[in-house]
Amino acid sequence: MSLPILPTISTSCIVISAIFVAIGWSLIRQRKIEQHMKVMLTAAIFALVFFIIYASRTIFIGNTSFGGPDSIKIFYTIFLIFHITLATVGAVLGIISLWTGYKQRYSFHRKMGPFTSIVWFLTAITGIVVYLLLYVFYHGGETTSMIKAILGT
Repeated sequence: MSLPILPTISTSCIVISAIFVAIGWSLIRQRKIEQHMKVMLTAAIFALVFFIIYASRTIFIGNTSFGGPDSIKIFYTIFLIFHITLATVGAVLGIISLWTGYKQRYSFHRKMGPFTSIVWFLTAITGIVVYLLLYVFYHGGETTSMIKAILGT
């Protein structure tokens, strides 16, 4: 089985990001603030790399449609919408959490951090499931680039 390189790399980046978030959460519970800040920044960098790869692939190559059986396509679609919503919320919460930590608004940051982390873990888990459904369990369907779709070519 041959796995597509860009989705594999981008999914790996989200998994690595979530692992760093878990490490960062552990570090802050141990009051290791400097290490926590470095690890969470690393988590954010991996998330950003994911986003750059994902956005570039979406614009220039396209998204892969679900290639599994029609009988489960509706369930995949609903799950994908849930994942995209979770990822969007997680990204916004992540940016706010990073910003409040950077600006030393620790009271708000402490309240938001655990919730943000949980959303990010769920995003990573659901992202892995989407990847498995698109590229491992079933062969992906058609891929059309956004540029081609817009230009009608």
